[in-house]
Amino acid sequence: MRESAAERHDRLLALVRERGTARVADLAALLGVSPVTARRDVEALAARGLLDRVHGQVSWPARTERPERIDRPDRQGDPGRRRPGEGLVLGLLAPSATYYFAEVIRGAHEAAARAGARLVLRISDYRPEEDRARTEGLLAAGAEGVLVAPGWRGPEDRLAYGDWLAELPVPAVLLERRADPGTPLDALDRVVSDHGHGVLLALRHLLELGHGSPLLVARGDSPTALAVRAGYAEALGTLGLDAPGPVIESVPADQDPEGFERAVRALHEAVLSGRVSAALVHNDVDAIEVVQRLADLGVRVPEDLALIAYDDEVAALADTPLTAVAPPKRQVGRHAAELLVARLTEVRGGAEEEPARRHLSLLPRLRVRASCGAPSGDRPA
Repeated sequence: MRESAAERHDRLLALVRERGTARVADLAALLGVSPVTARRDVEALAARGLLDRVHGQVSWPARTERPERIDRPDRQGDPGRRRPGEGLVLGLLAPSATYYFAEVIRGAHEAAARAGARLVLRISDYRPEEDRARTEGLLAAGAEGVLVAPGWRGPEDRLAYGDWLAELPVPAVLLERRADPGTPLDALDRVVSDHGHGVLLALRHLLELGHGSPLLVARGDSPTALAVRAGYAEALGTLGLDAPGPVIESVPADQDPEGFERAVRALHEAVLSGRVSAALVHNDVDAIEVVQRLADLGVRVPEDLALIAYDDEVAALADTPLTAVAPPKRQVGRHAAELLVARLTEVRGGAEEEPARRHLSLLPRLRVRASCGAPSGDRPA
């Protein structure tokens, strides 16, 4: 199977992370790509703040932005005040360093820098069987606490590769992952996006525009995709709606062209039959390609179909800018890192009573653009 750009970006980030600094030409050789491809990848990752680039070399960034110095005199004249996480080392395990999780990582990195802590990153490439070993590698690298977004793709992965998380010898915070109630994992701190609320925002907006029950086109290969599906069923019940048809199974066009074409044809038939005039599509990339293919088949967005995408990574860049649900990815990373720093600071301070664990759900926003046929602007949670 041909390697995707996201997979190549993850390998590139892992190489730079291991070496600290590397020449672009050396990275091209290690990745097995042309120097032009390596240079473009480096430029894309540097633009997102994931790498520093200087004179043909790249390095792992010391921070994503210059933190405020808290150890200088402040307005109250308190010189020498230590930042709460001064000297701490935080570990972060993510399934990917691109697309959705790039912003999560950035938020965690910024929060760690502001607290005076160092963040160490490892990538699992969505291989949950390797999550434990990679997390142990973070501990060996000096991490005193960890932020963990396991590489689960579905409930079966959580069952097969989840129990070890509750047995870690250091504080841990789950990122964008939920656990079954009553399980050891459910007792961990966690910070997540409330995807069910995001789906409800999208469906309610389409109803307010005069459409009937929107149809869902969604993947089924990630926790986010499964949460969107579950949120869709719950939102229909909340709004008193019946589904206009079964959820259309979405697949990446580059990995399964025939499956992608089946999904587009199913949506095309639903529009032509008059069953639907609105749809929610997970994720942005799929939504952009769906709109392009529908145009080939004579279905226009938003004239014939009002469409909302889920993720808001690249939705604004489509020919017809896509209205999108935007999970608070960067804030998830920031709040998770702040929570871990607070937990470690409490441990460092020798708290007499163990603080209560916390489950924090952050609400997505709806960013309205041209694809739903309504005036542009943010819709608050």
